[in-house]
Amino acid sequence: MRSYINGRQAVTSNDFIELAPGTPVELWLGVEGESEMERAARLDAARDILADNPGMPDDAIRIAACAIEDHAAELFNVVPLARPVSRRRPVRKEAAA
Repeated sequence: MRSYINGRQAVTSNDFIELAPGTPVELWLGVEGESEMERAARLDAARDILADNPGMPDDAIRIAACAIEDHAAELFNVVPLARPVSRRRPVRKEAAA
């Protein structure tokens, strides 16, 4: 089964994340190593997008809430890990001094 958002096919989870709001994730989260000028340009573009679509944050929150609700069982299926056992002998205080 194929999924399409705004006429484009979404294959990976990143495709869904990018296509649902209509912007790349990097626009909102930034990229490692970006310069101050790149950061300023990215934030300026983000402000313009939000000015043109003031309901976008609410839509993004709604999408995230639905995804959490739909996949809560998998998201919160936490399995405790065993703690490693130390094989060293405890140091006696008299021997350490």
